[in-house]
Amino acid sequence: MLLQKVFGLLSVAASCFAVLNAEPRCPGHVPSLPLRLVQSSLPIVSIKINSDGPYDFVVDTGAQVTTIDIALASELQLTATGTAGVSGAGTYSRSPFTYLDLLEAGGQTVPHTLVIIQDIAQLKAADSRIRGILGEDFLTHFDLLLDNRQHVLCLDTSKSLALYAKGERTLLEKPYGSEQDLPFTRPLVVSVHIGSAEFAPVLLRLDSGSNAPLLYVSGAPRASPKREPVLSRVVNGAMQGFDVLRPQDIQIGSTVVRQVAFVSPQNEVGKGASPREDGMLPTLAFESVFVSYSEGYAVLKPWAP
Repeated sequence: MLLQKVFGLLSVAASCFAVLNAEPRCPGHVPSLPLRLVQSSLPIVSIKINSDGPYDFVVDTGAQVTTIDIALASELQLTATGTAGVSGAGTYSRSPFTYLDLLEAGGQTVPHTLVIIQDIAQLKAADSRIRGILGEDFLTHFDLLLDNRQHVLCLDTSKSLALYAKGERTLLEKPYGSEQDLPFTRPLVVSVHIGSAEFAPVLLRLDSGSNAPLLYVSGAPRASPKREPVLSRVVNGAMQGFDVLRPQDIQIGSTVVRQVAFVSPQNEVGKGASPREDGMLPTLAFESVFVSYSEGYAVLKPWAP
């Protein structure tokens, strides 16, 4: 789920970009994958495809499936085997897909991975070296630690990371709609109170591919939003506008993130299935995010005051 290119730097944590002298390391002797940041917020990791590479891919927990740029798919002589519907922030389109023999990041491999073949012109405009998006169909095979302070990604199959994940466990929630998510993975969603806890919680997808918090109309705060200057972008040749809502505190379990300014799409581009959640929450809102996909929980470490 990629909004960062549209809205610029809507930072949710002013201290995100501390410079550390020591080389970052994952806990528990888990291999460390350094993250290169584009525009100070978009995490990039080097991967290999069918043993070729390395290639720079965006690490995106908000994307259910991995995406490869059309030009790279052509270089690797990948052949589409069908088409699939792809949803975004109020957008929907159909794109070709194929399967990779092997996808590798930091020595961790997943065979027979489904990937969408898609134009990623907006991403390449931010950094021409970006060749695709590493999505949850790869990431869900591991325990995952995304360390935003050290700029490092940790992928673990030994359960070592879980021993170092100190803090409140936030249960991963079932998304709206069908229990059947194939051929995609289930969205990574948590229950969040926006504003006063007296209001019903909403489901937000944890999204490392964006620093722009987003709410669909159905998930807008119960208090009347304050309308700010409208943001816009062009998607598949169509204009899409966004409102900026009044900043409000959000609470996940006992964890509070102060004064988050959500955006909300004014219109849809394309018509697809209803969203599986009420909106998106960037992982940049936290110093680190640990996810145990197999055990169904996340540990969200807030930024120090």
